[in-house]
Amino acid sequence: MTKKILVTATNYSQLCAEAKKLLEENGCEIIENTFGRPMTFDELKARIGDIDGVIAGVDAWNDEVFAIAPQLKVISRFGVGVDNIDVEAARRRGIKVTNAAGGNANAVAELTIGLIVGAMRAVPQLHATTRQGAWDRFVGREVVGRTVGLLGFGNIAQKVARKLSGFDVTVIAYDKYPNLEAAAKLGVAMVGADEVIARSDILCMLLPSLPETRRFMNADAFGRMKDGAYFVNTARGALVDEDALAGALTSGKLAGAAIDVYEREPSSVDNPLFRLDRVVTTPHTAAETFETYTGIGAITATAVLDVLAGRTPKNLL
Repeated sequence: MTKKILVTATNYSQLCAEAKKLLEENGCEIIENTFGRPMTFDELKARIGDIDGVIAGVDAWNDEVFAIAPQLKVISRFGVGVDNIDVEAARRRGIKVTNAAGGNANAVAELTIGLIVGAMRAVPQLHATTRQGAWDRFVGREVVGRTVGLLGFGNIAQKVARKLSGFDVTVIAYDKYPNLEAAAKLGVAMVGADEVIARSDILCMLLPSLPETRRFMNADAFGRMKDGAYFVNTARGALVDEDALAGALTSGKLAGAAIDVYEREPSSVDNPLFRLDRVVTTPHTAAETFETYTGIGAITATAVLDVLAGRTPKNLL
């Protein structure tokens, strides 16, 4: 019997052709997200009544949704963070939830490095003014010799630390469950969160989004950062109080910031960060590479097939 799989991650046919083929060869019918953005509740409601599995983007998957999806057996998150999925509610209804742990780590780590350099050298602003015929001579700052702090030391942060090894910097990190072996191999000093915040010239937010980490960076935390420091967030928008960050930039407390994720997504034009010249912004695109789509496509398709065949999938949450 054909199984119906809803894919709410975008551009699936274009970027995950091999994964789609794998599902179809195993008797699955694919229903794709055609909106180019996270699907709303009403859009999901119109499609999930007879769905057996989901390869999920960042749409909201909660008990209200599960209640109208009686055949749903598996949600495989096309990414790592599952803050948009009520995992406990899914478990109560017998729905298995998986993610693609590590699947986007290199892509996010690479963009994190790019955003650091982009913010410190004002690359986006210079790009825009040069194309307008101006010849701005911005005096930026170099990464070399700085202390880079990592809030979080999971797969992505460890790759960031490895890539930073060629920049001649000091790397310090905080994690609730520190991987001391990895830290020793990478030359990273594991310290408390307060010390990371206070010592860092460049502070990178790489924590998971959990109730306990919501607005981890608030007005008080930004106030404890070094004067003239830089802040980078490629984790989740919920980890940062955007008004507090805007205030730290406006006051001159921070020299700059680079932000890929927002408290509300898609972010609106009235976001206070968008009015500031010293902020580099990207639209939650850190994981958006062809390599990531190929790899995570295979991981998520395999997880869906495993569950539907009665096997235990990898990365079961």
